[in-house]
Amino acid sequence: MDANTEHPAVGYGKLGVLLVNLGTPDGTDVTSMRRYLREFLSDRRVIEWSRLFWYPILYGIVLNTRPRKVGKAYELIWNKDLNESWLRTYTRNQAALMAEAFGGQPQVVVDWAMRYGQPSIASRIEALQKAGCERILVFPLYPQYAAATTATVNDKAFEALLKMRWQPALRTVPPYHDDPVYIDALATSINKHLATLDWEPELVLASFHGIPKSYFEKGDPYYCQCQKTARLLREKLGWPQDETSSHLPVALRPGRVAAALYGRHRGKTGQGRREADRRHQSGLRFRLSGDARRDRRPGRRELPP
Repeated sequence: MDANTEHPAVGYGKLGVLLVNLGTPDGTDVTSMRRYLREFLSDRRVIEWSRLFWYPILYGIVLNTRPRKVGKAYELIWNKDLNESWLRTYTRNQAALMAEAFGGQPQVVVDWAMRYGQPSIASRIEALQKAGCERILVFPLYPQYAAATTATVNDKAFEALLKMRWQPALRTVPPYHDDPVYIDALATSINKHLATLDWEPELVLASFHGIPKSYFEKGDPYYCQCQKTARLLREKLGWPQDETSSHLPVALRPGRVAAALYGRHRGKTGQGRREADRRHQSGLRFRLSGDARRDRRPGRRELPP
């Protein structure tokens, strides 16, 4: 073999940044939804039950009944122009904006992937390596750490390395739930939204995604990090935590949102309560850094009290 003429071209000298979001089905049809739900709900980080108990439920019931129902729900929030979920649209746009921000540093290559669905983490790590990235930063788009989100992204990234002969150096990012830049961004977003209202809310309710109580009891820090994010945000906005001023209670499981809102107008009924709710409350949902406002993750379960 002539090393000068037959050696394959090798890229080098670049740094890759891989933004990773939750995931999305390829379409709203039953086949696409079943494929997506199977991958998502087969993840041992998401469902920690014994496979002996979970798989009969998953393959016998869930994957035979849920895909059609979930697909219809996705149709209501589907990006019809691009025929994709808004989560995919937002994540792609975010990666493009980040690449633009690094425009003056050609050695930085920004890409994006999904933990469940396409483009896969493995495919984009391979693409970044072929583009000359000797080092790759894997950036799960979850400010608060949870085993079912951040950890499973990292698992999949390192799993991809197992199949590579020439592995790039890989790094991950720590949680940034209390990073001043993140808190500042949230505060700016809230203030911009409140400035558009022609009324002043008495209550701003922060709502986070949930995890099972058992995960919290095993040491998952997600619940505590959500609480800290809300506290720091309240402090940044300068809102006292009392019943007479705007503040940020934290709703962390189904039912708590309703209870928190109901408590504000106890004694009002029917139209009176609905009108009071409209006047005095503003909702704030903490989702993914990719802004998945219109994309929902199925299979939510209870959070710890």
